[in-house]
Amino acid sequence: MSDSPATPDATADLTAAADVIDLADAVVGKAVRRLASLDGGADTHQVLAYEIAHAAAGVATAKSLIDYGNKGDVEAKITCAFTADMVHDLGSKILGRESDWGVERDALAGAHEFMATYRAPAFLASLADTPGPLHLSSDMEMVSDTFGSFAQNVIAPHAEHVHRTNADVPEEIVTGMAELGAFGLSVPAEYGGYSEGGDEEYIAMVAATEALSKASLGIGGSLITRPEILTRALVKGGTEEQKQKWLPLLATAEVMPAVAVTEPDYGSDVAGIKVMATPAPGPNGEDGWVINGVKTWCTFGARADALTLLARTDPDRSKTHRGLSLFIVPKPRGDAHGFDLRQEIDGTATGGKMEGRPIDTIGYRGMHSYEIALEDWWVPAENQIGGADGLGKGFYYQMAGFENGRLQTAARAVGVMQAAYEEGLDYAENRKVFGEAIIDYQLIRAKLGRIAVLTQAGRQFAYSVATLMAKGAGQMEASMVKAYVCKAAEWVTRESMQIHGGMGYAEEFPVSRLFVDARVLSIFEGADETLCLKVIARQLIAASKAD
Repeated sequence: MSDSPATPDATADLTAAADVIDLADAVVGKAVRRLASLDGGADTHQVLAYEIAHAAAGVATAKSLIDYGNKGDVEAKITCAFTADMVHDLGSKILGRESDWGVERDALAGAHEFMATYRAPAFLASLADTPGPLHLSSDMEMVSDTFGSFAQNVIAPHAEHVHRTNADVPEEIVTGMAELGAFGLSVPAEYGGYSEGGDEEYIAMVAATEALSKASLGIGGSLITRPEILTRALVKGGTEEQKQKWLPLLATAEVMPAVAVTEPDYGSDVAGIKVMATPAPGPNGEDGWVINGVKTWCTFGARADALTLLARTDPDRSKTHRGLSLFIVPKPRGDAHGFDLRQEIDGTATGGKMEGRPIDTIGYRGMHSYEIALEDWWVPAENQIGGADGLGKGFYYQMAGFENGRLQTAARAVGVMQAAYEEGLDYAENRKVFGEAIIDYQLIRAKLGRIAVLTQAGRQFAYSVATLMAKGAGQMEASMVKAYVCKAAEWVTRESMQIHGGMGYAEEFPVSRLFVDARVLSIFEGADETLCLKVIARQLIAASKAD
């Protein structure tokens, strides 16, 4: 290796790392109070709000690493490296805009020496092949190993073919994951699942999702997300009858759902959706609803056996989110390349129609996304989640599912990052230039060192948020981990591709797939800008005013 300087004692510097994190936290706190004092707040000063939200997410990530850093020398090095990286990123946001942030020019002066030590190229290079242990409990290690083995043996062999040909998710993956219990991780045990509560319930989901996503984002970790969202919505607001009927079917994958929320004119602005559900009798006079309108970006919509569909049940649009209800909409499976379904109930054609137009994407292939048009598609009243008590509460039930979806998306990002790290490290160790393996070049090692640090930081933050959510907290942190880690995944996959040189741009190397897959992570399950402006910044402002 070309770098062999004395390595700083990171274990001894953990106290200094904590001080630097506190300093960064204080700077972000001043900025939040400044933003809160400005006319229009986050809605008007959007660039400032966006950057504060990401800075706050970086600080939260660093905080989550302190306990990890106390577990060993490697862990301490990773913690110090990430802390230095985080505060440097914060400084780059502030530089030249101190007045906007409400801080002094030398606000981060106290962190300069720490940054110099732990952003030193030689130090980062020393971490190139030091990703750090996970520190999961024995039970969670078993979850990670079990799903990791399945991902390697069953998912990975299909990943490149599905990506390059835009093929479907192989059924052996769906059935295999069902046999492993992947779809029942969040289904309470009394309804046929594997969830018994406890602090590690969400960590199991994170560990499984990361392992599956490492093999493939499109046909691995993402398969869990849609059942997870419906499960959480049912647990939050479903009637006992609905839980008894649907949760066992979700746990065994007898019903694989898709989520139909986004509309052509309404993405993150969920409260404004137009798709209508109108009371209408069924063919035998039973109570029900007919649904009309268009949904888009309905991932897995053709293969799905049902749609988790949010619709307006109150025509008074002034009620916004209070006029929305959530439905389980059964459907036949359709052709992945487009479908045109006619509804039959008890053998009688009702005239209900559902048409699905596929949306081709540059990555995240296999799941397939669709624009789905519904015309008089009838749903029994018993499929409106929550029944009479749930009427008009669909927005809240949907958000209950999405909150966990954000954590799960962060776990998917970590899986992609881990895959990119391993691909980059393997290529660097085996690629020779001018007679020398490129792993011996400081620049390559420094890149790999930072990739390893960001990946482990994202993972540990996800574990931390999972622990909070198991206790009924962590809603803002779930948005933070999604925002921070998904954006980091873009840099990580890009740099791994760069390490590959020209071959990184060739489809024959998996890193090209990882790169295009990573790009979607900051877009779906809550666009980065919306999470930062509408969720994180607003909650930071509210908390500052409460103080």
